[in-house]
Amino acid sequence: MLNGISESGSDVVGSFISQLQALQNRVKELEAENSKLSSQISKCCCHKTEEMQNGSDVESFKQGVESQRKNAGGDKTRKKKTIERNPGYDLKIMTHHSKRYVALKVMYFGQRFYGFASEAQMDPTVESEIFKALEKTRLLVGDKKESQYSRCGRTDKGVSSVGQVIALFLRSNLKETDGNHKISGELIPEAQIEGEIDYVRVLNRVLPSDIRILGWSPVSIDFSARFSCLAREYKYFFWRGNLNLSAMENAGKKFLGEHDFRNFCKMDAANVHNYRRRITQFEISSSNMSFEGGQLCAIKVKGSAFLWHQVRCMVAVLFMIGQGLESVDVIDILLDIEKTPRKPQYAMAPETPLILQSCEFEDVKFICSSDSGQALRIHLENEGRAYLLQSAIFQEAALSCLPLAKDQSLLNDGTIKKVTSHISLLSRPTEPSYEERRGKLNSRR
Repeated sequence: MLNGISESGSDVVGSFISQLQALQNRVKELEAENSKLSSQISKCCCHKTEEMQNGSDVESFKQGVESQRKNAGGDKTRKKKTIERNPGYDLKIMTHHSKRYVALKVMYFGQRFYGFASEAQMDPTVESEIFKALEKTRLLVGDKKESQYSRCGRTDKGVSSVGQVIALFLRSNLKETDGNHKISGELIPEAQIEGEIDYVRVLNRVLPSDIRILGWSPVSIDFSARFSCLAREYKYFFWRGNLNLSAMENAGKKFLGEHDFRNFCKMDAANVHNYRRRITQFEISSSNMSFEGGQLCAIKVKGSAFLWHQVRCMVAVLFMIGQGLESVDVIDILLDIEKTPRKPQYAMAPETPLILQSCEFEDVKFICSSDSGQALRIHLENEGRAYLLQSAIFQEAALSCLPLAKDQSLLNDGTIKKVTSHISLLSRPTEPSYEERRGKLNSRR
């Protein structure tokens, strides 16, 4: 009896093993078939993308922009990031294409984005939208690490740019050959441009309306958008109102040169240990734009590098000086960390008027074809007109408002706030010093 049960159990086990081997063989067959089909799809998609690049009709571009405007929306609802892949697109398959190292010049209107970088857990970011476009156009040849991706600036939530620069490997139309006329290395020499993909036109067709590629440039593989940058320039727009521009300019000149800016930034003692930065240019200028008799002005600050929220903190103190609430000498006092080791508590200037104006590099010249440039200008002009129409609506609404109460005042940034007595910066509560922050961090270890 026991022998019969044992023999029956052995038959069952043998049957299971046989079925398992058959399933494993079938899985291998399906994987091979899937790889073959994926390769065919990739080739078809690449041909389709290259065909799209040959049509440089401005009207089709405008239609694409209109479609993007409808699809982009203005949803600012916080949500966890989700990674989307285009069907039939495999980064591993795309790595066999010729590639070249490229720098892209990017502009974006930052109002709806949670900053530029995509490391944070919030969407949308400018960077995430750019990578979606790179995937959609089949320009990526690997993930961020494989493509040696780098960015020049990491602008915060709401901040815009007309001169951000990123660098990475992208697919190329050109072929690098060895002496036997075989494709080798897949790296395209920096000098070759003729016959290359029009990266500006291809990407701008699929990017949302508030992001645009302004130009591209071939760069050497040791180029870094962050560490190869020689200088960065920021602009901060504001309405003049009753501000004393002369006092603000005199105060701003004190920033020139190399100083410790720990009292003009948001301190990150865990990661940043050197707060000395060099400012090479500071100026305040008036523009030809006005609203209700108010003059639009801009503060321009240029330096080799900047700390977290540095420009917005500098501007906040300058506004206090322009309003006559602080003296020009307060800049000297805050830059002297021996006398003022702790930063007084004060609110930063709003983020929306701040733009990253430009990033400077040695021997990097950005390219934009005439067709792409024309389409780009048409798009930007149309976007500008759309915002002017919105401004006209807000102006009509303002004319319909009731007069302000006597105990309220309109600030230069357009917000309404009850009149309160100003507390001198040097009399305010202070934040912990760098040494105190480091001591607290070390005590937790």
